[in-house]
Amino acid sequence: MNTNILLLCGGDGSEHDISLLSANFIEEQLKLTKNFNVVKAVIHDNKFIVDENTNSYFDMDGDFVYGDKKLKIDCVVPCLHGIPGETGDIQSFLEILNIPYIGCKSEASRNCFNKITTKLYLDALGIPNTPYAIIPLNNEYYKQIALDFFDKYQDIYVKAASQGSSVGCYHVTKRDDVWDSIVEAFQFSSEVIIEKNIIHREIEVATYQMNGELKITNPGEIIIPNNLFYTFEEKYSKNSGTITTVTPENLSEDEISKIKDLARRAFVGLKLRHLSRIDFFLSKEDGILINEINTFPGETPISMFPKMLTHNGDVMSEFLANAVNDAIKNK
Repeated sequence: MNTNILLLCGGDGSEHDISLLSANFIEEQLKLTKNFNVVKAVIHDNKFIVDENTNSYFDMDGDFVYGDKKLKIDCVVPCLHGIPGETGDIQSFLEILNIPYIGCKSEASRNCFNKITTKLYLDALGIPNTPYAIIPLNNEYYKQIALDFFDKYQDIYVKAASQGSSVGCYHVTKRDDVWDSIVEAFQFSSEVIIEKNIIHREIEVATYQMNGELKITNPGEIIIPNNLFYTFEEKYSKNSGTITTVTPENLSEDEISKIKDLARRAFVGLKLRHLSRIDFFLSKEDGILINEINTFPGETPISMFPKMLTHNGDVMSEFLANAVNDAIKNK
């Protein structure tokens, strides 16, 4: 008996095109499981589009209608980076329809996508992260808080609180630029967070569940040329000078153990499910800090999550099949 899977991708956020690349890889891996019948739909302009030109929808019974076809969906794979996938929106929609899906639930997705909420959870869990200040409103009171924060650290990042892939993020080293950068960040999010710049190595781990076991991979590393900020363009440009490796050098056993322990505590404490990529800063001055949590990390051919999962001895197609079956079982 076939399992009908709806693979959602695209979205109307800044990571639309990257989501499509990830979905191509995910589709290939899903189709390696013989009983999986996969239908891919691109979300664009708040519509579900199948085969480039078919407007599709869920009917009142929760069935997926596209063209002259109607399909009872057994599980959704929301391969959506940023809006509306990692924001919890698509998860809430599927929960209302009572349709199983893989990945983090709606609340965990929202909590991790919002950088402020993530910070507050990490603080509550006793997990070290970068020093920060919250700027929820564009007014003189918070302007002074921002300037005081800059005066303390002299080198900061300004970040839109609810955006992915470094969208709405600015490196600020001049006091006169602080508030202008914050005003710009407010164009991308209703809240802004400012953080101390950490001179660091960028370390990542894949955290995922298989057969009821939470697996934490050994760390990988993102090596950025000339200490540049890891912008959206630097991540995905064909001309990027960034190097990724799943076998970083000069990491002690103690550092690896601590990174994996913090990743486990974050996964459990923030109530993640099935998959995530947890990113760290490794700094001589500040130690090991969690930077951010990605609840549906990139799955392109150059993405770290599938590389680290494979390096950990697992097979991507088997992981996805396990996640799909778990979602259906625990509907």
